[in-house]
Amino acid sequence: MTNKHHLETISVRAGNEPTEFGENSEAIFLNSSFRFENAAQAAARFSGEEPGNIYSRFTNPTVTAFQDKLAAMEGAEQCVATASGMSAILACVMGLCSAGDHVVASQSLFGTSIQLFTNILERWGLEVTLVSLTDAEEWKSAVTPKTKLFFAETPSNPLTEVCDIQALADIAHQADAHFVVDNCFCTPAIQKPLALGADIIIHSATKYIDGQGRCLGGAVLGSKSLMEPVYGFLRSAGVTMSAFNAWVFLKGLETLPVRMEAHARKALALATWLEAQPQVARVFYPGLQSHPQHGLAMQQQCNGGGIVSFEVKPKVGQIEQEAAWTLIDATKMISITANLGDAKSTITHPATTTHSRVTKEAREASGVKDSLIRIAVGLEHEDDLKADLALLAHA
Repeated sequence: MTNKHHLETISVRAGNEPTEFGENSEAIFLNSSFRFENAAQAAARFSGEEPGNIYSRFTNPTVTAFQDKLAAMEGAEQCVATASGMSAILACVMGLCSAGDHVVASQSLFGTSIQLFTNILERWGLEVTLVSLTDAEEWKSAVTPKTKLFFAETPSNPLTEVCDIQALADIAHQADAHFVVDNCFCTPAIQKPLALGADIIIHSATKYIDGQGRCLGGAVLGSKSLMEPVYGFLRSAGVTMSAFNAWVFLKGLETLPVRMEAHARKALALATWLEAQPQVARVFYPGLQSHPQHGLAMQQQCNGGGIVSFEVKPKVGQIEQEAAWTLIDATKMISITANLGDAKSTITHPATTTHSRVTKEAREASGVKDSLIRIAVGLEHEDDLKADLALLAHA
């Protein structure tokens, strides 16, 4: 496939290299190792002189097919598939940074990403500075001579804040640093960070790439030169995607463009309805004109995506958390779970789930209040979602 093809075509056709059996759907290679014709070929494979499969910790045909398809969709030279979204972040940082290096990261990262950077990687000598996702001057001021990476999610989890990718990329490049963008919320069906100036893309394939909440997986994408050390870390450390999961993700990528369009359409309808409910204090959704970065989001994204967050107003005598939990517990259809990207809509209370290990002070600094609820809008009819949130309309 080439960049002349449309994304829908690339999502279906890229990475599909049939075996001698001529299968029309990619095969699953559920084996640990691969045989060589002779000792010389084995040596050539291990040295890298001859391409080919060796051992499924770092070479597997099904995983390669997934990597090739996702790379084609993102416009990247190379993709390195990993066991989970968090292992993708770990592989990226461990591959490109050393003890003493400095990373500037958004304070609005997913809670576990914050934990990885501050509670784990800092113990191994990485210096980390957290800044406002949307304030480019804070990123610029945080740069030191040791700065190696900028790291951001855009839109952010759970407030859907949007950064100016090109502006942050320019600042990073002026500092001789690389800009990493977690594109989990948008996927290549909505946003192409590399085309906007970023150097590296991170994915949790567990989310929209799968699309049905079945498997764990992650990916790091970028130029071949940047992916070489990331792949080297994976080869030695074994943060490996399984062949079965890769096959599931291949099937998910085939329908990604049409699914993301549906998620976004239903999310916009729900967000618009939520804004009109008296018990809702504020709605966070990039597709709404009330969103602080609406104009920027619509420049970088083709739609608002599938994540809607909102703050509920406590009743007299209620605390914020109680108000949020009461609404969540009153739902009958929407799944109460912290995962997202599923065909089934999910609802969660970020302060006590995804961001529960972040200090209250840090949560408040990033805008994650006890009254905040996040809905990952699935593929159900939007009227049924509104009906399941009827407590808002009848409060």
